[in-house]
Amino acid sequence: MLDLPNPVIAYLLSFLLKERSVAYLLVKKDGCLSAWGGKLAEYGVSNLQAGENIKEQIFFLEGLLPLDDLPLFLPRVKTENSICADVHLFPSEEGDWVLLLDATLDEKHYCLIQQQANEFSLLQEKLTKIFKH
Repeated sequence: MLDLPNPVIAYLLSFLLKERSVAYLLVKKDGCLSAWGGKLAEYGVSNLQAGENIKEQIFFLEGLLPLDDLPLFLPRVKTENSICADVHLFPSEEGDWVLLLDATLDEKHYCLIQQQANEFSLLQEKLTKIFKH
């Protein structure tokens, strides 16, 4: 583990909690929701029922749980509210944790870069056609 000074850890935690709209779920290995918290409503997640199967409550988790003792990272998943979230799934003794972190700004940045690359590609094609004639 990294040996980080307490002020650095405190800053990182504060940043994550403030900027990334942290939300979490704990799902037992039988697929039933055990606990949840954080800013789930921002991801369109509401009306959760403890003890009910998670795949009936949150569509994008269908087929992902239970985990096989290895963590799983899904970048920029669109949720029911069209919010882009980085989804981290990781196992523990209590069950499988699902951590949601807002990735909307990352998605906007990625789209901007993709658009610029597309425009550059089109410009390159036009220049190639011009210089061939």
